[in-house]
Amino acid sequence: MSNKFRILDLFSGAGGFSLGFDMVDGFSTVLAVDFDRSAINTFQNNFKKTKCICGNISDYDTKKLIIQEAINKNVNMIIGGPPCQGFSLKGKNLGMHDKRNYLFLEYMAIVKTVQPKIFVIENVKNMISSSNGFFIKQIYENFVSLGYNVTYGILNSVNFGVPQNRERAIIIGIKGDLSLKINNISKDLNTFVTVRDAIFDLSYLNSGEGAEVMTYLTDTSSDYQRLMRTHSSNLYNHRATNHSKFAIEKMNMIPPEGDKSSLPKELHGRQQFSTTWSRLMWDKPSPTIDTRFDTPSNGRNIHPFLNRSITPREAARLQSFPDNFIFYGNKTSICKQIGNAVPPLLAKAIAEYIRKEINNG
Repeated sequence: MSNKFRILDLFSGAGGFSLGFDMVDGFSTVLAVDFDRSAINTFQNNFKKTKCICGNISDYDTKKLIIQEAINKNVNMIIGGPPCQGFSLKGKNLGMHDKRNYLFLEYMAIVKTVQPKIFVIENVKNMISSSNGFFIKQIYENFVSLGYNVTYGILNSVNFGVPQNRERAIIIGIKGDLSLKINNISKDLNTFVTVRDAIFDLSYLNSGEGAEVMTYLTDTSSDYQRLMRTHSSNLYNHRATNHSKFAIEKMNMIPPEGDKSSLPKELHGRQQFSTTWSRLMWDKPSPTIDTRFDTPSNGRNIHPFLNRSITPREAARLQSFPDNFIFYGNKTSICKQIGNAVPPLLAKAIAEYIRKEINNG
């Protein structure tokens, strides 16, 4: 790639989006911003050379600092996943000016000021389908008015080497004559990475066991495990939740691939979803990892055969974070950082596509 892309990562979280882009030659994250101090601490510890700003993008002084730093560092690409709560039929009358979409508008304002060559947005799947496409049409028109060729679509992480079904909306804008197409991003539909491929080598902790730093106790049994262990001599964040005796007894009643239908009705709990108190399935990709994967009652979060929920490291593997990526903060914060992250291997596939199209264009 003739010109290197210097990235500003807005709403960076722990850094999954940046990690994937930085895996590809020609991309380097030089500036990251998030309001969550623990997430920024994780980012800074894993991206030593990146300038990190902890602050609210809607705060005048913070925004001014972001723009100054972006200009100083010659930022020519912006990535990020601005939270949007206003994409609903109820908010249609206000459209993009629904106050719940203010962070998206702040993202757009920074793109307008910094004028990067490319921007990439990752967001919830229903951003595209909401209100029969009303909101994505507004977003498209706003960015086109800023001089960008815009493409958008839905990508499932499972098609890009991630052992997880996770559908997300992706929007890419690029200046110039080049037109990109989300649907042209290369997929590998022949081989899905399974839960077994991802975490079988970590299956030796019971409830309450483990530590923030450990040594590996078993050998790898898949290419994916070997990939995750590359450059990591220690195992980090592999600590199991200390479940109550009652919770362990409930999990013990659930067979492999089972769910709460194996429990007596009086033990089903108040959760309405059928996937609560469910085991992950060894030979399928994981369902979407959320921010409460440490809680059996929250979804299909129980280990395939051990009586505990998955650990942060196992969840990070299912998100495609390599083992040398260390998460910092308390348990709740680490779970949030992992669950909210863009899977790095999905981000890598997007970066590889952009690089290929620019080189060919």
